[in-house]
Amino acid sequence: MRRDGIAPLRMRTQRLWGTRFDTPREVVRWLTALQAQEFPMAKWSVAQRTRGASQADVDQAFADGVIVRTHVLRPTWHFALGEDIRWLLKATAPRVNALNAYYNRQHKLDTKLFAKSNSIIAKALEGGAHLTRSELAAVLRRGGIRATGNRLAYIVMRAELDAIVCSGATRGKQHTYALLDERVPRGKTLNREEALAELARRYFTSRGPATLNDFTRWSSVTAAEGREALTLVGKSLESEVIGGRTFW
Repeated sequence: MRRDGIAPLRMRTQRLWGTRFDTPREVVRWLTALQAQEFPMAKWSVAQRTRGASQADVDQAFADGVIVRTHVLRPTWHFALGEDIRWLLKATAPRVNALNAYYNRQHKLDTKLFAKSNSIIAKALEGGAHLTRSELAAVLRRGGIRATGNRLAYIVMRAELDAIVCSGATRGKQHTYALLDERVPRGKTLNREEALAELARRYFTSRGPATLNDFTRWSSVTAAEGREALTLVGKSLESEVIGGRTFW
């Protein structure tokens, strides 16, 4: 392959050109995790990869918990399938927590406090409750935890990374949080090695040709973990050296 052939092939593997999907679920399954910091634009990004899904179709998949929005891969929100979220967290949550460590220290957040905040949040959401961030802040304050501004954001993010909560149903234009175990039935269980391998396989299949550096920047795993993932995937991927770099 020539270097100028990489971009057109990536457009096709990402399904921006060529064959598209029938449903929003198929899109998110293919991409595995799709950055969703800007919620309306993320929904559009899903819909543009289908043969004609409407905003209502994407909204319904989100309302049903087929697609969830949570912190995974990097310290930002992503769309993922509910059935994938647990193994995605197993593969990437430790690294996101490491990236958050400095800010957690700045806000005086430690393991003991997170254990308490997770317990308070889980109890408040039991029985199918869906609460907004401001409502969770009030619950945390009643439990003796100061929860405002960025401190609140990192407390709730930790609950997401610890697989306590994920996105709930929207309430008008407001987003809510729900218990992950109530929102999403448990899917397949993968150990960490299996999760890393699955992450690499999905990434290079849906975004290749790409380099190891592309993969680690996208997933936030370390270079060592990235190399381990490629070793675990083995011969299920093809590789080619183009311009002195290996593309998978």
